[in-house]
Amino acid sequence: MKEPRDPSYAILSHRWKEGMEVSYEEMIGLMKMEEEKRKEVEHRPGYQKIIKSCEQAEKDGYEWLWIDTCCIDKRSSAELSEAINSMYRWYQNAQICYASLHDVGESTFPTKKDDDKFDKSNGWPEWFVRGWTLQELIAPKEVGFFNKDWVPIGNKRQLASTLSTITGIPSEVLTDGRDGKGLSVAQIMSWAANRQTTREEDRAYSLMGLFGVNMPMLYGEGKKAFQRLQLEIIRISSDQSIFAW
Repeated sequence: MKEPRDPSYAILSHRWKEGMEVSYEEMIGLMKMEEEKRKEVEHRPGYQKIIKSCEQAEKDGYEWLWIDTCCIDKRSSAELSEAINSMYRWYQNAQICYASLHDVGESTFPTKKDDDKFDKSNGWPEWFVRGWTLQELIAPKEVGFFNKDWVPIGNKRQLASTLSTITGIPSEVLTDGRDGKGLSVAQIMSWAANRQTTREEDRAYSLMGLFGVNMPMLYGEGKKAFQRLQLEIIRISSDQSIFAW
């Protein structure tokens, strides 16, 4: 993503589904595909997610929308590394973040834990247990939540109390941001403790922006990624609470 001079853009946050998303390569080659292949791509949930979020952005008056699945060329390790290191800032600079809750069918945001309905995600929508969505909740000024049919079901400010219950993040951090809150390393780490990522390395990479550090991506390094993250945090911070992790 080339950062525009006029940074008026919306951004999408969602739960990736393996094999259901549309890649950058597929998106730019869509019109050149054979009809059968193009129809297969256009019927994927990920493609419908792109269309719906684009429609919402247009409705809200934005000319630009950024979506990780189709705006990062993952064939380029350099571009992928730059994107991951810039991700927090891109979400922070967005005018609004659209959070897609694919497992919520109701027209209202769930306010009570439901272990039967959300049995694989601690009783809440799956979006709240994924590693990358932590920064995607905290960084943007505004987050609007949508159910699986793309019906708006609330925003970060309106739902701050419920979101705090779900995530452990203080309401004032959700409404006013992190500046001046005196948050410790251990406190921020605790928000991520029960979150999951598909790749082990992403547990570390998804936290870089929250701690203001940068480091190269080395997929295949496993748990060493988290050790490198800790070392980078120690390098820039004197907060001893990191040793609790």
